[in-house]
Amino acid sequence: MTTKNPRARGRPRRFDPEAAIAIAQRLFHVRGYDAVSVADLTEALGINPPSFYAAFGSKAGLYARTLGRYTAAEGIPLDEILRPGRPVAEALAAVLEEAARRYAADPTAAGCLVIEGTRCNAPEAREAARALSSAAEDKIRHFVAATHPDAAERLADYVVTLMTGLSGMAREGHGLDRLLATARLAGQAIAQAFPA
Repeated sequence: MTTKNPRARGRPRRFDPEAAIAIAQRLFHVRGYDAVSVADLTEALGINPPSFYAAFGSKAGLYARTLGRYTAAEGIPLDEILRPGRPVAEALAAVLEEAARRYAADPTAAGCLVIEGTRCNAPEAREAARALSSAAEDKIRHFVAATHPDAAERLADYVVTLMTGLSGMAREGHGLDRLLATARLAGQAIAQAFPA
């Protein structure tokens, strides 16, 4: 005589979209957008493809949500660092040092999820990352323009270029000491060009 396995009692486990976004964020950060498939995501989230598409619309849709979560929780707090009245060189040096710290904080998910996403192959995902990157660049530019309007464009370009380089070097395995040394050297250069 055989008996069937009894069904689990109680309500079925509910899908938690916020937990799913956190899991997806980790996958995208560790591997990069292009290397993560929908199959990878559904397996990691414990859902089937129809449920995935119902919840997120697409891989790029989920990625955009992970970018929003990342910038809110783990992104560089530009509003806090770029306070009105703070000397430009001091503030920009602080941005670069904070970037170095955050990009090196987790060697398995190094670099900036947003910056690295600006180079992915999928146009929709790339544009989502570029929109956030552009917004950060605009904040830096507006901060500098308040006291040094003629230098705002080139200083914003310089800082964003350095942040991109720091992210890339972190992805290549450079540790915090090396990233901070680079950020501090750049901070010194800004201080010499724009003394308080």
